[in-house]
Amino acid sequence: MSTSKPYKDVQIVGGNHRNGIDKFYGILDGTKRENDRFDLDTDLYHWTKTLRPVQWYPGHIAKTEKELKEQLKLMDVVIEVRDARIPMSTSHPQMDLWIGNRKRILVLNREDMISTSDRNAWAAHFARNGMRVVFCNGQLGMGSMKLSRLAKSLATAVNVKRRAKGLLPRPWTKQPFTASCDGILLVVVAAHVRAGIVGYPNVGKSSLINRLLKRRMCPAAPRPGVTRELKWVRFGKELELLDSPGIIPMRVSDQSAAVKLAICDDIGERSYDVADVAAILVQMLARIPSVGTKELYNRYRIETDGVSGEIFVHKLALKLFSGDVHQAAFRILTDFRKGKFGWVALERPPRMVTS
Repeated sequence: MSTSKPYKDVQIVGGNHRNGIDKFYGILDGTKRENDRFDLDTDLYHWTKTLRPVQWYPGHIAKTEKELKEQLKLMDVVIEVRDARIPMSTSHPQMDLWIGNRKRILVLNREDMISTSDRNAWAAHFARNGMRVVFCNGQLGMGSMKLSRLAKSLATAVNVKRRAKGLLPRPWTKQPFTASCDGILLVVVAAHVRAGIVGYPNVGKSSLINRLLKRRMCPAAPRPGVTRELKWVRFGKELELLDSPGIIPMRVSDQSAAVKLAICDDIGERSYDVADVAAILVQMLARIPSVGTKELYNRYRIETDGVSGEIFVHKLALKLFSGDVHQAAFRILTDFRKGKFGWVALERPPRMVTS
């Protein structure tokens, strides 16, 4: 498969090719396809080697990262938000170093966009690794109450330790910053305990904040890179919020992760070639048991072997968009983002190593 060069002179031969295709689908079902799911990342690594590197690092993020690291020093609890469809790819490689020994809550947002099987697999994975995990849907509010209770319980424990040491409560911030917000760091001061919500741009932090506060404090835009500066917001008697731009590494060395960020719309569209990313998405969906080549056919009425996503994109362009490959690629990405293939995660937990 090659997605680095334009696919030229596409020919769709007429005739009915449905004879025997159901048998082909049957071969892909079952154990083989489940094993394919585990090997998907290996294939994805090879698929992305020939692509133009995906890089997206708006100028304001460097300043934000420096300020964020300073603010993290003042926090007792850190709430890290990730995209439930790609929990590993939306984990900042420096996050563990920045958090240190502070108490940590992991939020997998957009739980409504993954299957129950995916959710259970990730819940078991993080439980084995001793991490507190809350699944949330920032749009509808599911999980926000549980997150609020957990954060407050951790805050209470921190306050007990502070009082035991004879420490005084922290004062409120006196000079707030001003900014709009999308892609946010949220600092919650519960009984003067600081807790920060951190994460990549566009993983749903704004919607989650609005649900926690039970009112629209931050406009939730479905695109990354809107917020440019820090902003303090005081809410009620116990909460103080600090929102900031989402953070992303200056250079994304893992191009497999970068492509998944592009597929899930967690990175700026200018950073990648839409046709390349859509072609890889087709190949990924063909390997995921709950989707497969059969669902691709049912959706677009175009046959595919699941090997060359590039050919599939060009066939769709000829069929629906007068040969416009960009429009065809964008349709495939949009269909995935809207759940037209069903709700499915693009990542599964690593295999357990047994001795």
